[in-house]
Amino acid sequence: YRQLGIGDTVAAAGRKSTGLKMWAGRKPRASISFGDAGNRLTPYPFVLVYPQDLHERFLVEQLRKHGIDVERRTELVDFTDDGSIVTVRLRGPDGQIETCEARYLAGCDGARSAVRHTLGASFEGGTYEQLFYVADVEARSDRTGDDVTIVFEGPEFMLLLPYGADRTRLIGTIREDSTDKDKTLTIDDVGREAISAVGLVIDKVNWFSTYRVHHRITERFRHGRVFLLGDAAHVHSPAGGQGMNTGIGDAINLAWKLAAVLKGQADDSLLDSFELERPVFARKLVETTDRVFSAATAQGTIAEFMRTRIAPIFAKVAWSLDSAREAIFRLVSQTTLDYPESPLSVGEAGKVSGGDRLPFVRFDGRDNYDSLSAITWQVHVYGAASAELKTACADHNIPLHVFEWREEFGEAGLARDATYLLRPDTYVGLADPLGSANRLNDYLAERAIRPA
Repeated sequence: YRQLGIGDTVAAAGRKSTGLKMWAGRKPRASISFGDAGNRLTPYPFVLVYPQDLHERFLVEQLRKHGIDVERRTELVDFTDDGSIVTVRLRGPDGQIETCEARYLAGCDGARSAVRHTLGASFEGGTYEQLFYVADVEARSDRTGDDVTIVFEGPEFMLLLPYGADRTRLIGTIREDSTDKDKTLTIDDVGREAISAVGLVIDKVNWFSTYRVHHRITERFRHGRVFLLGDAAHVHSPAGGQGMNTGIGDAINLAWKLAAVLKGQADDSLLDSFELERPVFARKLVETTDRVFSAATAQGTIAEFMRTRIAPIFAKVAWSLDSAREAIFRLVSQTTLDYPESPLSVGEAGKVSGGDRLPFVRFDGRDNYDSLSAITWQVHVYGAASAELKTACADHNIPLHVFEWREEFGEAGLARDATYLLRPDTYVGLADPLGSANRLNDYLAERAIRPA
């Protein structure tokens, strides 16, 4: 988002939280603060609570500013991929069928993806037994304040996400005696013990919805000229708030590659790297959130004791350690995400390898991410760049950013005078400790990448 010039706007629109509270047995058991855990990692060292409906409305408006309108009430009927073009049939708001042709089709159409069904693609996994709700409410509590709060009360689980003046997003479990299929459920059917425990007074319910939580992933993300991403490719529990972030990450990974191919700056084979990069992370995420979510919602006396007594103690101890606090921040913020097995990932310089996220470094009131606002291949050198490297970058139309060496760069794991070729999505493609122009030329030639 920072690359697109909307990072600060989105951060200002949501509610920043630098930690969370944990309640159990009608008492606050742990108050966890990220503190400065993320300051060395990102310009945005906080959890941002920004409800998806507001988020989506904002993105639609940004598209409109660029002359792009989202076509609502338009249904994909079917499509065919003949290997050179994708022919799609659409049903518009008036019921009329329209046929259009495209070089590629991206299925971002959710867990019930029509694109995935048409492909006949797998979606292996399962469904949790509990029925959950999500509600947008106007509510008050003098016990939780503006913090993200997780509540364990007996068998009940509830998550509070404040995001505005008396506005809160609630996620929790429905009472077992309220799961009659023929009954229309309301806020009155949710577990009341968790709400009572934190003194939450609900003045108004703006909307309320129930849902089943799934953990599933498709086997392949690319099928010829058709791609699956976001919830169409993988769904998992809401543990850690990773769902929308992961879908956005899929979109970023595919978008710059599609742009390069459509502009003739790379061969179609570049798109294979989407299939090799994103599913690895998605599988890890599904497995991790499944374990966390199963523990958080398990039923029984032992499970309740572990959740309400042991987990808060563990959280307090872990949060007292700087290393543990930073590790948890890295996990939740997805700044641990890397692509070491990708065909685009080559070399190692200092502690940074091809496929790694570029280390974030603050210095002199600025940071080394400033140049990343350009969505393009670029080279970073921390120290001095050779004349040959400068010539090679100019020949390939690749911006070269040379940073005068400082100890902060070494502390972040960067090597002096090394070449770091950054992909348009800011991940390291080539890490060359020798700063060689030949290695840069070979990297681009072997992958048929033509930035110019």
